[in-house]
Amino acid sequence: MNVSVWKDRLAAGEYDAPLAMLYGTADAARARYGRLCGEYLRTFGDAPDALLISAPGRTELAGNHTDHQLGIVLCAAVTLDAAAAAAPAADNAVEIVSDGFGRVRVSLADLAPRADETGTTAALIRGVAARFSARGLRIGGWRACIHSLIPAGGGLSSSAAFEILTGAIFSALYNGGRADALTLARIGQSAERDYFGKPSGLMDQAASAFGGITKIDFADKDRPDVSRIAFDFRAHGYVLCAVNTHSRHDGLTPDYAAIPHDMTAVAKAFGQPVLRYVNQSDFAAPEVRARLAREISPVAVQRAEHFFAEDERVERMAAALQTGDMPAYIRNMNASGASSRTLLRNVVPALHPERTEMAAALDRAAALLEGKGAWRIHGGGFAGCIQCLVPIPDYESFRAAMDGCYGIGACFELRTRSCGAYALREEV
Repeated sequence: MNVSVWKDRLAAGEYDAPLAMLYGTADAARARYGRLCGEYLRTFGDAPDALLISAPGRTELAGNHTDHQLGIVLCAAVTLDAAAAAAPAADNAVEIVSDGFGRVRVSLADLAPRADETGTTAALIRGVAARFSARGLRIGGWRACIHSLIPAGGGLSSSAAFEILTGAIFSALYNGGRADALTLARIGQSAERDYFGKPSGLMDQAASAFGGITKIDFADKDRPDVSRIAFDFRAHGYVLCAVNTHSRHDGLTPDYAAIPHDMTAVAKAFGQPVLRYVNQSDFAAPEVRARLAREISPVAVQRAEHFFAEDERVERMAAALQTGDMPAYIRNMNASGASSRTLLRNVVPALHPERTEMAAALDRAAALLEGKGAWRIHGGGFAGCIQCLVPIPDYESFRAAMDGCYGIGACFELRTRSCGAYALREEV
């Protein structure tokens, strides 16, 4: 279907039902997708065989920094997403125009990593295309206009959503949509790690690709076990929200990289590649922990301690959602936050101890909630967002207070989305 036809049918309300399924309401989504089509028409002209497609951001509920050690995570896709109007092109190049990254063009004739593209959108596009090709999947040129609702740097995985969106476009346009969620996640992870240059576990990409609230056990690294959990926080009296401190991630890559480095160093002391394969009781022996602290570092030991405890918390938090036990969920969410702060140490960066923005935000949330909800660092930590669980009657005052500190819109609700990458169908 041509881009112009999509635009007209959107305006007529023909896709209100699937848009409401994705976003809870159709009005804003209808206007947003209409603007994407209009932008495509102005930028590239009309095109046949076009598609409208989106991929969600994600929120980590538990399992902070455990995925790279093949641990267990609890995560959810959210309605904040990256959406695209895309159509195939005959010149074997991908060209996108996006609200956050300007205009980018990548030739698919050369799929090798480029040092000068490290940390760029072009690196992610090239990396996704390369991994599609390496898996025997087809690639080809396309054009797209992209709009993202995911705040960059907020810890909601805008990069993973972009990777899943890019992969879903290649899949839909050139492979009949046959790349499954796990394949898209692995391709995205590889693009981020090997082309973009950021160490990445699989949680971000898996959460975006699978959708819904999911418990993901990475013990089998080739085929993680994914369990879906149906749960609505509002139906149980709480608002799950994030607070964007607008603190910057600049210069923090060594702090992020130190976490998997330390955990892996402890695992290697037991002759294992990652902590998941280490016997917890062996690690827990006091004399062993003391030796590891001397030979590696006390911080590395604490980070390993966080890993083992966090894996157990994920199981408890998942069980609490399945039974609707909010007191248990809140206890464990706060315990997860405390462990991240004191053991994992991803609140104040060791290399930049003056960066106390996240600690201040957590302290502010604790003071506002006064034990009535929960708060924790979100995602990789050190900068970006904190995540909070707020009783519905207290949410507006909590939001107003946080917006007063960090700016209007800094505090926003995280509503879960039941599906991963999703393309509107021509037939409704």
